[in-house]
Amino acid sequence: MSEAPMAQARSSAALAAANPEVRAALSAALAGERLGFEQGLSLAAATGDDAAALIAVADVLRREAAGDAVTYVVNRNINFTNVCFVGCSFCGFARGPAAPDAYSHSLDSIVRKAREARDAGATEVCIQGGLPREFDGFFYRDILRAIKRAIPGMHIHAFSPMEISYGAEKTCMPLRDYLRMLKDEGLGSIPGTAAEILDDRVRGRLSPNKLPVARWIEIITAAHELGIPSTSTMMYGHVEEPADWVRHILLLRAIQERTGGFTEFVPLGFVHRNTRLYQQGGARPGATRDEHLRVHALARVLLHGAIRNIQVSWVKLGIAMSLECFAAGA
Repeated sequence: MSEAPMAQARSSAALAAANPEVRAALSAALAGERLGFEQGLSLAAATGDDAAALIAVADVLRREAAGDAVTYVVNRNINFTNVCFVGCSFCGFARGPAAPDAYSHSLDSIVRKAREARDAGATEVCIQGGLPREFDGFFYRDILRAIKRAIPGMHIHAFSPMEISYGAEKTCMPLRDYLRMLKDEGLGSIPGTAAEILDDRVRGRLSPNKLPVARWIEIITAAHELGIPSTSTMMYGHVEEPADWVRHILLLRAIQERTGGFTEFVPLGFVHRNTRLYQQGGARPGATRDEHLRVHALARVLLHGAIRNIQVSWVKLGIAMSLECFAAGA
């Protein structure tokens, strides 16, 4: 028996063992229906046979949507500064300007790193950084301009909605004008980070100084409408609950149905080491194996027909866990 019929047989057997509520939700997903919050919540909370059914159905939907080929991009992350005033409790990266290990790269240094990436076979650079108080919002433009002059063919995936909001504020430019300027200078796509959990209650615990949900949506939507695609992300494994996963994913689905601008969804497991949030007892130590599998499977089921690609962050999960997620909808 080939792999596709075997997967169908596994999902049928798993569905038969699931409870009626989970079975009904997953059967609806297999029939092409858009699931709602209550259906999503029953899947997000699944354990045992119910979780096995979720994973099996997610694998079937993955094959239907994206096939069996695993795709990837060879890129380099260039974090041009770790100086940041925002103070997110989940961040182990940021430093104050006087910290002994604080750094800020010049344009020449950023271009040199991009050239090194190209020479190593990269086709894309991902550029993000902290938010220093002393910052020229036109620096983002200058980064794009410098890289494109040096390496015209390099795709630049850069600047989270938080960075874009800060840059527009610093330049006193309207948001759409600022985005047009960045696009004209070579911005190819933006990372849909700074999302964490798209619920202001949860964000208040994680990062009270970060942009609210409405502003994140405004920036992502404006970028899409201007022809700048983005990824979408969700950070999980900290203070959130399964209901937060469902609300977050359904919000992304609603944006995608409006704009079509998300290229993929990337679940990002919380890395707890060296974070104030964990050290002060405010969060669990990252997601469990079961949560990793459930989140990837849940995303595949809820986003089926809307976002084709569910990406595994192998740098965060490791190779072994990533391979398991490939059998759970990613």
